[in-house]
Amino acid sequence: MAPSAAQRIVIENCAIATVDANDTEYASGHLVIADNRIESIGAGKAPEGLENVVRRIDATGHLVTPGLINTHHHFYQWITRGLATDHNLFNWLVALYPTWARIDEQMGYAAAQGSLAMMARGGVTTAMDHHYVYPKNSGDLSGAIIKAASEMGVRFTLARGSMDRSEKDGGLPPDFAVETLEGALAATEETVKKHHDASFDAMTQVAVAPCSPFSVSTELLRQGAELARRLGVRLHTHGSETVEEEQFCKELFGMGPTDYFESTGWLGEDVWMAHCVHMNDSDIEAFARTKTGVAHCPSSNARLAAGIARVPDMLKAGVPVGLGVDGTASNESGELHTELRNALLINRLNPVHREAALNARQALRLGTYGGAQVLGRAAQIGSLEAGKLADLVLWKLDTLAHASIADPVTALVFGAAAPVTASFVNGKQIVENNRLLTVDEDAIARSTRDEAQRLARIAAQG
Repeated sequence: MAPSAAQRIVIENCAIATVDANDTEYASGHLVIADNRIESIGAGKAPEGLENVVRRIDATGHLVTPGLINTHHHFYQWITRGLATDHNLFNWLVALYPTWARIDEQMGYAAAQGSLAMMARGGVTTAMDHHYVYPKNSGDLSGAIIKAASEMGVRFTLARGSMDRSEKDGGLPPDFAVETLEGALAATEETVKKHHDASFDAMTQVAVAPCSPFSVSTELLRQGAELARRLGVRLHTHGSETVEEEQFCKELFGMGPTDYFESTGWLGEDVWMAHCVHMNDSDIEAFARTKTGVAHCPSSNARLAAGIARVPDMLKAGVPVGLGVDGTASNESGELHTELRNALLINRLNPVHREAALNARQALRLGTYGGAQVLGRAAQIGSLEAGKLADLVLWKLDTLAHASIADPVTALVFGAAAPVTASFVNGKQIVENNRLLTVDEDAIARSTRDEAQRLARIAAQG
């Protein structure tokens, strides 16, 4: 319990979906925030006699859920949206790498602001960024991204990415877009030591994240895994995203992606991978056995025609699965709350599971507790329980868009994107009535437009 001196916020008269182990829900309940923790939650009114109540919120007409947790993204792509819109993954990468390889710190900061703002005002309280493009003389890109997240007030994981397999080595990135093996490992270790916070209520954490099998050497994968475990941080990469990737791995390494990852130390409960679309039964069993997590990115998978991930089979096997926006050059909206609906609908297109693939509560769990699992933070966030961190969202469901849907979770997932009346991170409100309180959205819109135009001019000059 929080000390009596704690400042308290009381939220009452709302439907609550806790997403705890029992999927406890309250048709009309209360939640008490004490400083940065959830102090109590339950049916009916809040307890009488609470001290130091600084605010009371009558949340009639709202559903309260845990804050959404994004598990895969590439913030820098905010300033290259709308390009290569009719390409598959490999052709899309080849088309855009020459542009991405010219980003600098100022562009990275603006793009991070845009990506974070779009997610945060749509209910995301924990974000992550897999940043792997570090051109020479581009400034402190990692620091710029972390600064943007800190200013926004969201909880954040930077997956410090890297690439060392360029075109001359059979990879996809241009030669000037990659780091050396030694340089990538050294810079990653420096980023972890400078920015990673291992505490319970950490606002910034860092993961080790070589980009993908077709842009990273085997040695960078192997030594990256060793580095992460020596430093006590998590590991992240792309895996099994496309048929072409599977063919690439078999031609280059003589095995499929999952077997290749296992051979380099990249399966384990401290690992999560993005996409995992083309997984056979053996792959899923390996992920379940090792508790390797998955970031499911339904809209990006559809945008790049990658396929439909076997999410129902993964969940049944016990694989931890969260949701991801993916980079906004393959998901131009950049919103995670729409991925709840897209995950449910796209998985129902799978001819094996059809309408039984996912339901509304499973989709909400993917976007909350599932995300906390794959980021290694399920003890602190992802569900509304006493003692956990106060990361939560009030969704307004009494307007024209949702009022005639009786079940609030169904309304949130199946219905139109719901307005966010309030979003709290670490007990502090960062969104009110769909507007960010911590930053100037209009200024961010201008700066992202300006930086997108500047990058386009630089790329055109070669």
